[in-house]
Amino acid sequence: MDRFRRIHEILRLLKGSERPVPTAKLLGVLECKRHTLYRAAETARATLDAPIIYDSAARGWRLERKGAAVEAPGLWFEPEDLLLLLAVLKLLGRVSHGLLKAEAGPFEARLKQILKSEGLNPHATLSRVRLLPMDDRRVQAATLRACAQAITSGRRLRITYDGRERGSRTERVVSPQHIVLYRDNWYLDAFCHQAGALRIFSLDRISNASLEKRKALRISEKKLAAHYASAYGIFAGPATKTAVIRFTKERAKWVCAESWHPRQKGRFLKDGRYELKIPYGDHRELLLDILRHGGDAEVVAPKSLRDAAAAALKAALRQYE
Repeated sequence: MDRFRRIHEILRLLKGSERPVPTAKLLGVLECKRHTLYRAAETARATLDAPIIYDSAARGWRLERKGAAVEAPGLWFEPEDLLLLLAVLKLLGRVSHGLLKAEAGPFEARLKQILKSEGLNPHATLSRVRLLPMDDRRVQAATLRACAQAITSGRRLRITYDGRERGSRTERVVSPQHIVLYRDNWYLDAFCHQAGALRIFSLDRISNASLEKRKALRISEKKLAAHYASAYGIFAGPATKTAVIRFTKERAKWVCAESWHPRQKGRFLKDGRYELKIPYGDHRELLLDILRHGGDAEVVAPKSLRDAAAAALKAALRQYE
């Protein structure tokens, strides 16, 4: 049993007992020697502020503060797991431009403290993890917090939204359903009461977000999944078409391992090419993902998507003529 699992077991036993726990019982459960028990208790006090003491009068171990809420976050993790947790916190800080730094700070400090107790340097260790967010757009801290508060409190949200595509500014009242982190950017799935339908809002285009007193309209997860998860990418709505894309033998080595959509279907052709079938509704994001493969990808069907790909490639070629 490693050191932190041993501490976790000590705390579990002490919190579950109304009387001091005898040393013999702890040694039997932990399967360790007396000096190992004392060392584990000292580590718990030093690294986790756990008030474990030996009561000589009662001849047993107990928690010094009666009724104290003693928790040991991370005790069931190995050092490599803690490193990955720190990496996740670092990634969240990057993609949110530090919006969650204050909230995650205490948890991050505790994880680093645990790593130090294992003789590891958290800063040096974490520097070995490279995180590369790309094309993330800046979101106002107040906007992200207002959206989170609306979801947790079950209330409606009044927002000012600057539509990027139409270039229009509108004020809306929405019932938030999901906060979404997609390709390093934040979105809000919500029922728009002006439109009377589900919509997706990019958080970087929201300003003046404020909570309403009225309760939010709650929509079942089944309906939300049917609306948001059936089509391709960030675009919502039902999947009305199926794209058939064929990749060259060279590109197939990578594409065959990629997940483009939960309901995709892929197969190798006899000549070594890889054919991928993907359901979609709006073709814009799918087309961008296809075009990044250049001449290694061919849209076979439907004809509308094939024509759109050909037109985009011809337009790109004209830039170099």
